[in-house]
Amino acid sequence: MTDTRQTAPDAVPFFIDTHCHLDAAEFDADRDTVHAAALAAGVATMVVPAISRDNFAAVAATCERYAGCLPAWGLHPMFIDVHRPEHLADLRAQIEAQRPVAIGEIGLDLFVDLDYATQEHFYVEQLKLAQEYDLPVLLHCRRANDEILKQLRKIKVRGGIAHAFNGSPQQAEEFIKLGFKLGFGGAFTWPRANNLRRLAVDLPLEAIVLETDSPDIPPVWVGRGRNAPGELPRIAQTLADLRQASLADVAQATTRNARELFGLA
Repeated sequence: MTDTRQTAPDAVPFFIDTHCHLDAAEFDADRDTVHAAALAAGVATMVVPAISRDNFAAVAATCERYAGCLPAWGLHPMFIDVHRPEHLADLRAQIEAQRPVAIGEIGLDLFVDLDYATQEHFYVEQLKLAQEYDLPVLLHCRRANDEILKQLRKIKVRGGIAHAFNGSPQQAEEFIKLGFKLGFGGAFTWPRANNLRRLAVDLPLEAIVLETDSPDIPPVWVGRGRNAPGELPRIAQTLADLRQASLADVAQATTRNARELFGLA
């Protein structure tokens, strides 16, 4: 008798998009189509991070409607103008109401002119929540890796992802020591992204997870257009090409890394 459970040689690899804002307004016109295209491409799981208290409902609705979408709850550092102290209590209530796979998107951003003390306050308080609920964190760390790491050494959390990582090899090593994975997406597909491309080759594959940050950070073949979770397999193929590895090996390793991080069966 033939064992029909075996995977066919040409089966589509399984991918996890560890950072995808499928709830964003950029997808309002064709979200069903975008989601279906991602599933058809083998992106069976998409983590959808919140950015503020005001979009908790949109993230929840997206994850309820679309198969494979899992929520992360957090207050993004670039939106400190809309965050209020009481929103931390709202975040706690949201965690209690619907346990997420992570706390995020949280962190620090030193690229834009935003009050650092306020950013740091919300970052630290959310790390404490992640520690209390034993959840990993999705870190926004644009030009702020050392500042992010400083707080992670003080407030021990169950690992997480340095989203859109673009730091030094030494900073990468420090994140890895603390139990973090490094998120790679469209940015390293650009030929002039020399630092990122070196990291993509030199870092242990066990430390890498894949992401799109849809609709942002489009890969080179999308150009200035809208990014989407269905681009993830081609991003993975770029990583495989750079590492001179097979797509199947990259898909298997990065999916395993994400599953272990988020505690997915």
